[in-house]
Amino acid sequence: MAFVLFAASTFMLSERHRGEGQVASAPPDIGGPFTLVDGSGKQVTDREFRGKYLLVYFGYTYCPDVCPTTLAEVSAALDKLGSKAAQVQPLFITVDPKRDTPEVMKRYTDAFDSRIIGLTGTPEEIAVVAKEYRVYYAADRPGDGRDDYTVDHSSILYLMGRDGEFMAPIRPDESGAEMAAEISRHLR
Repeated sequence: MAFVLFAASTFMLSERHRGEGQVASAPPDIGGPFTLVDGSGKQVTDREFRGKYLLVYFGYTYCPDVCPTTLAEVSAALDKLGSKAAQVQPLFITVDPKRDTPEVMKRYTDAFDSRIIGLTGTPEEIAVVAKEYRVYYAADRPGDGRDDYTVDHSSILYLMGRDGEFMAPIRPDESGAEMAAEISRHLR
């Protein structure tokens, strides 16, 4: 009987102290200020999108696979969201500013959905915003003067809140319906 009491009290004490000394994890520090150029050649900043949820995706117009597939699913997600889609602004930010001019970005995003805004900038501006979002990218033959290269890049969608805070990652392999369901969970 003494052993049972000892074991029970030890268990209760260990449960009571579980988690002491542990640090609660904060949401990842993703996102931040940016100044880029939209498809009309107009300079835009992150502040212009305050009040809307952002669905941010990095890629490039010459991408042979994941970018066009993802943008097609983003368009399907917007359709699935119905009237809630007005609360969400999808942004497609290039990781290939050499080829992705404002005009090229506009034509490309409009081919998927006119609600998607394509953004470009100088290589330095793109590097800053990519760092803010923790995006990896590298051209396979940078600087060789040829335009037939690919750009290796991370592929994740970032759902950002109305004040620019990171809310959730969304996998690019999700269907439009799955993306819409995930986005809906976070809309307030």
